[in-house]
Amino acid sequence: MHAGSAVAVAATFIWLGMVLAISFLEAPLKFRAPGVTLPIGLGIGRLVFRALNTCEAVLAVAVLAGGFTAQKSGGASGAAMWVFVLAVVVLAVQVLLVRPALTRRSDRVLAGEDGPRSRAHLAYVGLEVVKVIALAVGGVLVLAG
Repeated sequence: MHAGSAVAVAATFIWLGMVLAISFLEAPLKFRAPGVTLPIGLGIGRLVFRALNTCEAVLAVAVLAGGFTAQKSGGASGAAMWVFVLAVVVLAVQVLLVRPALTRRSDRVLAGEDGPRSRAHLAYVGLEVVKVIALAVGGVLVLAG
């Protein structure tokens, strides 16, 4: 396996594992823990997702750099690169467009306001699903390539 392919595969599956563990395991479970109130859960969520998104940005650079390097030597297909780019675009949309809306909503909840659930939360979850699929497909394509 080419070094670029190895970097792309490793970074892809680390990124995928982090998203699965945080978004689909930790995030929903924290609100079920004894003593975790909505304000505490929101505060934890803000910290965890800020850290996750920072790690994701670093891993996205590694995935793209490894993938482009591998592609030049025939180790990664164009299809793999397209799904990696999709994952990075999804991350950018989450961080630049959706997370600010979630932050505004959590600010209102923490200030004591009551209101309907945020559609931004559903958008974030939907984008997480797209990102997970893109990372899994991209990683498999590089491994197969």
